[in-house]
Amino acid sequence: MVTTQELGRFGLFAGLSEAQLDRILALAEEKRCHAGESLFREGDPATHLYLLLKGKVAIQVQLTSRPETITTAVLSQPGQLIGWSGLVPPHHYTAAGVCQADSHLLMIEGEALRQAMERDPEMGFLLMQQIAGVISGRLRTVQ
Repeated sequence: MVTTQELGRFGLFAGLSEAQLDRILALAEEKRCHAGESLFREGDPATHLYLLLKGKVAIQVQLTSRPETITTAVLSQPGQLIGWSGLVPPHHYTAAGVCQADSHLLMIEGEALRQAMERDPEMGFLLMQQIAGVISGRLRTVQ
């Protein structure tokens, strides 16, 4: 079970208070997936976002100009964000998330977190700043 102290060490939640972290944990559940299992597919409604606790997840896109799927990132560090589209309109996954190894994740319901962010604009602002940084970093590493 993830604690508020552990959650607070993840970059996405840096700067949040213990009360804010408690509210986020109330919206979360742990999920396990096996190697080869999809968390979500490109174009699906983005209902959840995930934080990697342990394992390895590939982020993959299907380019219209190429027949094969391209892996844009392989995430293997605890706390890495997967499925940020759960918070960013239009709330459809822009890539697929596929477990490359048995993985343990924290799954957070996107709509509930968006509502919590609206009720607590300070928390919402801090989270969106962190998500913008994640998106920027992923764009810089795409080849």
